[in-house]
Amino acid sequence: MAATIKDVAKRANVAPSTVSRVISNSSRISERTKERVREAMKELGYHPNFNARSLANRTTKTLGIVMPNSAKISFQNPFFPEVIRGISTKAYQEGYGLYLSTGQTEDEILEEVKQMVFGGRVDGIILLYSRINDKVMPFLIEQDFPFSLIGRPYNIEEDKVTYVNNDNFKAGKTVTEYLMLLGHERIGFIGGNLDYVVTIDHLKGYKQALTNGKIPFKEEYIVNHEELIEGGQDAIVELMSIKERPTALIVADDIMTFGVLRMLNDMDVKVPDDISIVSFNNVMISELSSPTMTTVDIHIFDLGLEATNCLINKIKNPDSGGSKVIVPHKLVKRETCKKREG
Repeated sequence: MAATIKDVAKRANVAPSTVSRVISNSSRISERTKERVREAMKELGYHPNFNARSLANRTTKTLGIVMPNSAKISFQNPFFPEVIRGISTKAYQEGYGLYLSTGQTEDEILEEVKQMVFGGRVDGIILLYSRINDKVMPFLIEQDFPFSLIGRPYNIEEDKVTYVNNDNFKAGKTVTEYLMLLGHERIGFIGGNLDYVVTIDHLKGYKQALTNGKIPFKEEYIVNHEELIEGGQDAIVELMSIKERPTALIVADDIMTFGVLRMLNDMDVKVPDDISIVSFNNVMISELSSPTMTTVDIHIFDLGLEATNCLINKIKNPDSGGSKVIVPHKLVKRETCKKREG
């Protein structure tokens, strides 16, 4: 016969109400008592019936995660597994499960979000992207439904949105200035999808650094592709066909940079002797590439952790307004950059 909450209370020598509070991770219960109750639950093989609790409390103890497009495409980029690792770590600590969107198109994603909200499937939603002309965020604001955003809201009053982000304008400006300090003036920019705010902010930072350094902006040095290996390869084909090739590149994402390195190698263009490269994200692949990537560590795990923390606080305090957390970034210097000679 399955163990009950009363069995756990008896084993831990506490009241059944204390066991309930431990299950909901109440701050009113000491860590010592929580450990004793959890040990009793483990010994008895007790598992809380969250469905029954949800009916009583009108909560699901589940958080929705909304991907920018189909999981099949997104999971080709190491950013998403790492940010979800941060989300799941905090969710587990707070006793929440996760519900992952599977929509293939913008309309399918919006429909799935509506099902999450109107069907009472989740207590709150984390958006893993910020897109211009996005339909999901205005819907969530209209429904007054708890959500947090990884990214910067676009054309929406910031006090209405809880979001976690890097200073992507500053990051784009910093990497451009770094290449300029190494003597580069012909600096190419390989961006991700221009519908995403992170791409817009990186590009603004890049342009500002060029302006400050009195280096002319050249439209032909800007290309945009999906943040996949193939996107990096296609971008290089475009940039290397220019008569006056760039001597340095800023690439939106490490997985794109991997494609860039592969294509340059096929072209017998040496990195960093012939061309220097700076990337973003600092995922594991950046240390495994040859040469190893100079990249910006945006602390992806922390983005997921903080977004989850902010969302749970919003769920617990529904009348609170929007809030923001800026996660710091750091330039990690490795082997893909070199001072330009001559």
